[in-house]
Amino acid sequence: MAQSVNVVGLYVRDQDEALAFYVGKLGFQVHTDVQNGHYRWLTVQHPDQPSFQLGLFKPGPPVHDAATAQTLNEMVAKGAMPPLVLTVDNCRAAYERLHAIGVEFTQQPMDRYGQVDAGFRDPSGNGWKMIEAAKPDAGELP
Repeated sequence: MAQSVNVVGLYVRDQDEALAFYVGKLGFQVHTDVQNGHYRWLTVQHPDQPSFQLGLFKPGPPVHDAATAQTLNEMVAKGAMPPLVLTVDNCRAAYERLHAIGVEFTQQPMDRYGQVDAGFRDPSGNGWKMIEAAKPDAGELP
């Protein structure tokens, strides 16, 4: 039996705001945007990774009651949810480009563990690590 992870969900406070950020600033594309009453299933994907979708979900009915939705929104805003990781070819260049268009960075690029990484947040408060992809050694095949 074949298995794979297809969608990973992310809580956002406003789906339109999240959509503008992930598509307009990070370069993702809309995969699915459908509504069923008040519930909206919204997923985006990176053009270089078409088999994976990032779900941009707003806490609330029918999945959560009002108190749970409020708690989840507060946790996201505090940056308490697990960070996500975005791999880039050149972390410093990606930092300059994203910083120039208003992405809120929590950590400037720094050399660490043999790689360069930086940290940023989406408009809801979700934390991201941006890590420069390891370059193959000269003796390795790409």
